[in-house]
Amino acid sequence: MAFDAGLVELVREALGDVSMRQMMGAATLYWDGRIFAIVDETEIWFKADAESAAIWEEAGSSRFTFTSKDGRTESMNYWRAPADVYDDPDAMREWAGIAIAASQRAPAKKPKKKKA
Repeated sequence: MAFDAGLVELVREALGDVSMRQMMGAATLYWDGRIFAIVDETEIWFKADAESAAIWEEAGSSRFTFTSKDGRTESMNYWRAPADVYDDPDAMREWAGIAIAASQRAPAKKPKKKKA
């Protein structure tokens, strides 16, 4: 999987202070140190949680799925960005805001312990 740098830039233009890391070929986008989106070759996928999943469903979005090494279809709690985010900065800010709120509600990851 690769990512589209133009899509990353589209998010940054609308939101400003977004950091990025590459992970398994995709780009993970961070706001205030927390992942709120994944960008792949063609799509932006926004983070959701139990509180926001219904909003994504109502918008007609689909959940991020992939095939695992053992052939099973797995899903992650990321949802396809609605089409209007690609040409409307206000829509990008609105939908990204929902994802950022979900990321802020998630418990913070504990740092890995260093081996002695």
